[in-house]
Amino acid sequence: MKYGGTISALTKTEFPLIQGGMAWVSDANLAAAVSMAGGLGVIAAGNAPPDWVETQIRLLREKTDRPFGLNVMLLSPYVAEVAALAAELRVPVVITGAGNPDAYVARWKAAGCVVAPVVASRALAQLMERMGADFVIAEGCEAGGHIGELTSMVLWPDIVRNVKIPVVAAGGVFDAATVAAAFVLGAKGVQVGTRFILAEECMAHTEYKDRVIRAKDIDSKVTGRITGHPVRVLRSPLQRELASAEYEPDGLQHVEKLGEGSLMRAVLHGDKERGSFMAGQCACMVDRIQPAAEIVRELFDADGIRAALGGASVLLEG
Repeated sequence: MKYGGTISALTKTEFPLIQGGMAWVSDANLAAAVSMAGGLGVIAAGNAPPDWVETQIRLLREKTDRPFGLNVMLLSPYVAEVAALAAELRVPVVITGAGNPDAYVARWKAAGCVVAPVVASRALAQLMERMGADFVIAEGCEAGGHIGELTSMVLWPDIVRNVKIPVVAAGGVFDAATVAAAFVLGAKGVQVGTRFILAEECMAHTEYKDRVIRAKDIDSKVTGRITGHPVRVLRSPLQRELASAEYEPDGLQHVEKLGEGSLMRAVLHGDKERGSFMAGQCACMVDRIQPAAEIVRELFDADGIRAALGGASVLLEG
């Protein structure tokens, strides 16, 4: 299949696919594997210090000369240094989340970076368009990690109808059928996160991967609403403690304290008690570890996409 008219022209990738930037999960190893498979592999800066980010970028470039992205988390205490590093190293695609990147966009564009903010509302998408973003990633609340309020089925077409730049669909995309749904709703590409946790090249702890594989449909929970930056995670002892803490008199401080370092404990150490196992609602639909290249092929399987689109033909029959 050909993918003309998609974000592939901007990302210079075979497939209009972005691997989600998951802090501590999306490192050089995973990103390189996805880029070599034809998608846009992404390194997630998260709250990591600049030297870690630089090391990951250089490691990826040792593995492949394919395009890649860097996810810059704007709430990070190191955001200014990481933003400068992205420009200095001329990262092909800079993806931003959890904030307004206005202070950095001009420098990135001057360095030749493609800029793509993650957005969770129409107003934010329009603001990013005015700011000079090349495309936006519309992330529905089905996604793992930091989320907004709107579901993908509403968010994707709403943003498509209200901006002129391309829209990438994120939140709930995990197979050929959901890729097809994203394009039917007007997207020009997709971002996939949770399924890549189960890539063979992903270095996340086996406990983290096992929890994704075992996840049931009721295991996805949203925590930290009191902070203004809610996070979707899988059910765990820490998640239950976070849920209770929101109702305490000092709930905000307690939730923030509980959350400190919890994702790193989950990803790197598989901490069952104090780890935060972030994953999207689609965790209940993914159940095996595969090479990243195989995941990419299945997402863009021509027969799977045709079957998904063909299923809609019942609406036109008779």
